[in-house]
Amino acid sequence: MVRIATFNVNSVKARLPNLLAWLKAEAPDVVLLQEIKCVDEAFPALEIEDLGYQVAVHGQKTYNGVAILSRLPLEDITPRLPGATGSEDDQPDAQARYIEALVDGKIRVCCLYLPNGNPISEDRKFGYKLRWMDKLVDRARILLETEPDLPVVIAGDYNVCPTDDDVYDPKGWADDALCRPESRQRFRALLHMGYTDAIRAVTKAPGVYTFWDYQAGAWQKDHGLRIDHLLLNPAAADKLANAGVDRKPRGEQKASDHTPTWVELTLD
Repeated sequence: MVRIATFNVNSVKARLPNLLAWLKAEAPDVVLLQEIKCVDEAFPALEIEDLGYQVAVHGQKTYNGVAILSRLPLEDITPRLPGATGSEDDQPDAQARYIEALVDGKIRVCCLYLPNGNPISEDRKFGYKLRWMDKLVDRARILLETEPDLPVVIAGDYNVCPTDDDVYDPKGWADDALCRPESRQRFRALLHMGYTDAIRAVTKAPGVYTFWDYQAGAWQKDHGLRIDHLLLNPAAADKLANAGVDRKPRGEQKASDHTPTWVELTLD
């Protein structure tokens, strides 16, 4: 059994005590982190390696940043989403939003922090999000075509609520980039291609959230969003044992506004 979790930590330095406590308590085999908000050299690798994890980091000063932590061997580490650009004129994407790796030679994990996209009136925000999602769809298709028998998990903070069941106030959020039809259409393209939303494979219940804003008592009122997802290719979906959301870290002091989401796969 392999347990893979995704967790937007909203600054690894600010949340390090919480992150280390959670890693000690839960000991997932692989952890995909987003919004680490630091350059590679400033990532607290030693503290995390002391818990038995290898670390692969694609960081950026102050903003964004992703990392893979693994108790199993990592190889074929690739930072940056292939083909992703940062502007209409196809300049290479300078934002650290994607990293992928082969874990123990048995499963490929792709860690992503998808652009928020607000305000939707600005192409450099919403247009960037949609172009980035198009490149993600391209990469997901390539992985299906080139490694059909290798389990693949594409996980992270997608900044997309796939349906109205994934947002506490659908009407109030209808014009937000996270809930816009254009964003949801691209998420559905991944599902129609053959990827499985791990959480929705085990529950259809509304109100399964992974993010609660710091404002207006959102956590206390359970005014949440489901924007952190683990998508499984058919080879991984065939091995799905369980999936869920660990709400406990969101209730801790100095918590991230996200909480971990996880999947368990039965691998040989």
